[in-house]
Amino acid sequence: QLWKARSDPVLHIELRRWADLLVVAPLDANTLAKVANGICDNLLTCVIRAWDLSKPLLFCPAMNTAMWEHPITAQQVEQLKAFGYTEIPCVVKKLVCGDEGQ
Repeated sequence: QLWKARSDPVLHIELRRWADLLVVAPLDANTLAKVANGICDNLLTCVIRAWDLSKPLLFCPAMNTAMWEHPITAQQVEQLKAFGYTEIPCVVKKLVCGDEGQ
């Protein structure tokens, strides 16, 4: 009988319904790869996967310049844009590792 009863609300669906806008900042390389490939193994990626595409989703990539310049990163960013998400571009600055770049 337990399987026939409704349980608690599903959090990622409730968050999807509640929010008018989703901002992912910073979007690291790992989460970028997950979202671009449809992997949803945590609350954030589940909310993104269930996101109402009529509402805006902004993403702000943030990673080391060497990771940013890897060809797969450009493909993954383009995939997110193809979903209708809006990129907030990287800026040039001094990074935590001491490098300067995007």
